Amino acid sequence: MREMLARDTMTEIEFNQAAGTTLAKIEQALEDADLDFETPADGIIEVEFDDGSKIIINRHGVAREIWVAARSGGFHFKPQDTGWVDTKSGEPLYDKLAALIAAQGGVMVRF
Repeated sequence: MREMLARDTMTEIEFNQAAGTTLAKIEQALEDADLDFETPADGIIEVEFDDGSKIIINRHGVAREIWVAARSGGFHFKPQDTGWVDTKSGEPLYDKLAALIAAQGGVMVRF
């Protein structure tokens, strides 16, 4: 992925490009893991599990973040030079998302 800029200096176009690349990578990983998901609108991915629960991943343009809603809570990821990181814990998006999917759906996903 191309080097990301700090959230406060990233333009809307740069944010949308970086978020789009990241969401496309997530979609591919979900397909590879044979998970059921939908993209009901541009920038939104809904992953549905056998128990009917969902994880929703979306870009939030105003905050210039990627948001994840899971059964265990909501998480916001901001762009940094190394990728997207949780605004509270600093955990990378792909690591957190893999852990959330494993905990909620019992499926291992590789990004």
